[in-house]
Amino acid sequence: MVDTPLHLYWWNAKPNFGDTLSQFVTAYASGRAVAHAEPRNAEIFAVGSIMQFAKRVWGNEKHPAHRPAIWGTGMMAPLKTDFVANVDIHMLRGPITAALLGVKTEAYGDPGVLTAEALGARPERHDKIGLVLHHSQLGDPRIVALLKAEPSVQYIDVQGTPEQVCREIGACAHVISSSLHGLIVADSYGIANTWLDPMKHARLKYYDYAAGVGRVMPLPLRHDDIAAALPKLGTGALPYAGGLAEAKDRLIENFPAHLKAGA
Repeated sequence: MVDTPLHLYWWNAKPNFGDTLSQFVTAYASGRAVAHAEPRNAEIFAVGSIMQFAKRVWGNEKHPAHRPAIWGTGMMAPLKTDFVANVDIHMLRGPITAALLGVKTEAYGDPGVLTAEALGARPERHDKIGLVLHHSQLGDPRIVALLKAEPSVQYIDVQGTPEQVCREIGACAHVISSSLHGLIVADSYGIANTWLDPMKHARLKYYDYAAGVGRVMPLPLRHDDIAAALPKLGTGALPYAGGLAEAKDRLIENFPAHLKAGA
């Protein structure tokens, strides 16, 4: 019987709910308590564009003897693939990650789509438009002006606790987000959402995730156009809900069996 915490790596250099979310969805899928581990000690990599951390350790000739599990992980940019033979890939975030790693699979999904299931009771909905910014965009003067002028917009701080951020997203009528996991958590709750320009942040991860769930990803909304877009935002069912449901099922089915409680 496995009763020790599962050693999971997630990026924690700055407070950011998307990365911290990894511990909740991994605990949900595994049925085990989860503890943060440095990359070389990790048993599993999950949420986030963190493949480079696995590559740095297992692409080295002196890599640890154990083979970590890769479960729904993605990447920010192309990497050398010398580490792939030394890890166990159970699932990847999307087909772009798979193609760049040279891995043949059709099992795609970001574990963040399991947020609604992992956190349990869903929050009561309201009519606010949630605004979720990537941590690199906090303090943008255009956003400060928008929030003063538009009472229908609720700013959701990604530096809050993961539970708080996710429940605030889950209560919105629509979500506008430059944070990938702002979009993913909204998807998890079935809330219509709009991609906001991530500015200088790499876009590969957004298209990777979207392709994995069958989501059409048009060009992101510009910051200067948010106010004009507000009256046009939809609140209906997600057209790619079927792809999300499949991703949720695949994530549970492909979670490494040897890391589950009782294994």
